[in-house]
Amino acid sequence: MIRHLARAVFRAAFGSARYALARARRPDPATRDRCRAEAVLDFLLRMGPVYVKLGQIAATRSDLLSPDWVDTLRALQDRTPHMTPERTRRAVERELGGPLEDTFRSFALKPVASASVAQVHAATLHDGRRVAVKLVKDGVPRQIEESLRSLRTLLRLVHRAVPRVRRLDLPRRFDEIARLLAPQADMAQEAGRQQRVRADFAGHPYVRVPAVLAGLVTPRMLVMEYVDGIPCRHAEAVGLPRARLARRLQDTVYTMLYLHGLSHGDPHPGNIMFTPAGELVLLDFGVTVELGEDEKWGLSSFYYACSRREWDVAIDRFTRHFVLCGPELDARRAEYEERMTEVLRHHFDISSNRWSTIAYFHDVNTLLHRFGARYTTTFTKVELVFLSGEGAATQLDPGIDIWANARGFTDRYSPYMSEEVERRFTRTFAARMPASLAARDRADATLVAPTHIDRYFFPSLFPVFVKEAFGGRVRDLDGNEYLDLCGGYGPHLLGYAHPAITAAIADVLGRGWVNGIGNPYEIALAEQLVAAFPAAEKALLCNSGSEAVLFAVRMCRGRRRRGMVAKFEGHYHGFSDQGMVSSWFRFSGDRDRPAPIAGTLGCDPGAVGGTLVLQYGSVEGLDRLREHARDLACVIVEPMPTSVVALDVPFLTALRAVCAELGVPLVFDEVVSGFRVAYGGVQVMTGVAPDLTCLGKVIGGGLPCGAVVGRSDLVRMAKSSRDPFYDYEHKVFAGGTLSGNSLSCAAGLAALRHLEADRRLYDRLEDNTRRLADLLRQAAGKRGIPCRVGARNSIFSLTFSHREAGLYRDRMTGSNFKATIALAYYMRKHGVYLPELHSFLISAAHTPDDMDEIAHAFEASLDEMLADRLFVT
Repeated sequence: MIRHLARAVFRAAFGSARYALARARRPDPATRDRCRAEAVLDFLLRMGPVYVKLGQIAATRSDLLSPDWVDTLRALQDRTPHMTPERTRRAVERELGGPLEDTFRSFALKPVASASVAQVHAATLHDGRRVAVKLVKDGVPRQIEESLRSLRTLLRLVHRAVPRVRRLDLPRRFDEIARLLAPQADMAQEAGRQQRVRADFAGHPYVRVPAVLAGLVTPRMLVMEYVDGIPCRHAEAVGLPRARLARRLQDTVYTMLYLHGLSHGDPHPGNIMFTPAGELVLLDFGVTVELGEDEKWGLSSFYYACSRREWDVAIDRFTRHFVLCGPELDARRAEYEERMTEVLRHHFDISSNRWSTIAYFHDVNTLLHRFGARYTTTFTKVELVFLSGEGAATQLDPGIDIWANARGFTDRYSPYMSEEVERRFTRTFAARMPASLAARDRADATLVAPTHIDRYFFPSLFPVFVKEAFGGRVRDLDGNEYLDLCGGYGPHLLGYAHPAITAAIADVLGRGWVNGIGNPYEIALAEQLVAAFPAAEKALLCNSGSEAVLFAVRMCRGRRRRGMVAKFEGHYHGFSDQGMVSSWFRFSGDRDRPAPIAGTLGCDPGAVGGTLVLQYGSVEGLDRLREHARDLACVIVEPMPTSVVALDVPFLTALRAVCAELGVPLVFDEVVSGFRVAYGGVQVMTGVAPDLTCLGKVIGGGLPCGAVVGRSDLVRMAKSSRDPFYDYEHKVFAGGTLSGNSLSCAAGLAALRHLEADRRLYDRLEDNTRRLADLLRQAAGKRGIPCRVGARNSIFSLTFSHREAGLYRDRMTGSNFKATIALAYYMRKHGVYLPELHSFLISAAHTPDDMDEIAHAFEASLDEMLADRLFVT
């Protein structure tokens, strides 16, 4: 093997040397640098596709190489030697299994581009569609295999013979890189990756990925739609400034790495084109880099900490996620952190306006080497993408500020605005709502308010403090009036101070409201709830939706004598440890088999580990219930997840059938949707009945209230047998000081009776929902802002993302959190109270005119957000 490598290198080097000597005889010193570059070019071409790939990366580094070197090596990106027309025809017909003319009306045997592995031809199908045909060059698969095998053998020998380099573990690191390079000649694999990346960018405002013609894909040929684009090297012909194109390219690379987790692994200029309008076209997915959820989280959280100059946090995150530590680093941890702080401060702060990716990775690698450590192979792959992508961006715009753009991207995870925008809002709100801001500052001394000021993930910088509320509006301490899109997160479906509810509360207050003792209102409310759900037989009252979930799960565990609970990723079931598992913005495991992860610090690891996490909408994923049937206490689901406002009736029907088959209770969490989407809830709309239903919000008429309704045998698990010994062995405890109090029950009863008497109210709500959703989508589309609005039955989900709802993790990882939070403040300026979340609600008190007023505020807010550069366009 070594002899083979040596012979290949000798032949290539000898041929290149003769070529260089012949060129060097020219007397003009001005051409000497180009002659050397051409000799290296010749050497790389002789050595084969793996070496050409290295030259392609080098050709992007105009910050390191002279213009002669860069211009010469650029030929490796799309102008390498190609097969003759005769060989090309034979290769295509071999892949087609018949004459070329049977498939194509026309086929240009001279390629439009030729790179390290394949050449690309323009063709036309018999139906008139123009296509691009990517054809692997004859002999390339064997060359890749031989080159990788030879290099692997050489590195193993060096690893054994040179003790000083053993700590680098070069063979293992090379194996990781080889896994990226080896499949380059497999067009079937490449087609699959291209289709995935295309799906990831579906709906994106300026990124295009050609569609694959799956029926014309073979192991050595890939046929795709033809995109008549402008090569990156001719970017001056594009109708946008080069600086804007460079920012778009950098943002695209970061989107793939940070958000999608599947990235083009070789985004050099030869794999990038632009449409005349400035759309970016990605080509050639022979090399891709894939990051898992933990790796995406690590990458994002590390760079986010760097953007905030929190060096100790950044070092901790980087070391945990991307460093393979040894005993030396552990023993010298304090010194390591001190030195790493110097490196990070130098690159991300002191010299950030002269950012060099190569210098940064070099300094980090050198430091790790000093402490007997190395970064992971995943970070090596990320490094390659950064080097290639940022090199291409630098060629488009030599003056690009790489770190400034990177900081802007990672800042999407930040709930904080730029200093300039925050100062402007501070001035605006100080003048507009000084009393609310004074209340905020007063509260800071004694109060932690996680529901509206100190909200987890989404804190409020400019909270509103309400003096009075009426109908669909609130008035703050300063007298400012707002159209309210919060509704207390759901309880105020009928609006504030509704006459029926106010009268019921006043009546009970006049009589003296009671708790912990029997009252007629709790009986009447239980009767009302049971009557509203066809499959319900009994009801248990409590104080909130979170309590309802806790009690429902406890009932099922007691009945089944099992401990595991199955839930769905992104479904929030209240603040309990198990209810929050995999509910927020941190995901783990594969898309098809999510792994449970704590919703917050402080969760019981046992509760997390005792949770089976599935994907809503995946009927195939329900097979996992069969795998765990013996351990399951129940399955809990939001039948219409409010995080994405999706309703999948066939899936719910399949879930109901599997649970019935296995004898596992099915629990619907209708805390939000109950009596909001229909009288009863989603189960009434769909005809899919659970075994238990958890309720809250609307059923209290604006006051704290929760309930569990459903099968008698399950709810009666909380009913005493009058035998204390039997109770301890066969019953579950469900208590609460204020459960079933007369005030909450009277208010809830008044609300439900009003809803039952006026069911056309739900039609009016849906009309307003559709009206507002259409107006919001039109406003964003008109401005070219990627925005997804999910809406039905008065519930809205809005995210600034190009991605369709799909899986919850896809929706969240593609979201611009900064813009979502900022939208709340812009809307507040225009008289609309929107919570700093991705979801909001309308009420029955809102009118069609209110919908128009909200839409106008949204349009004005978007214009201001564009002016403040909250979006990359």
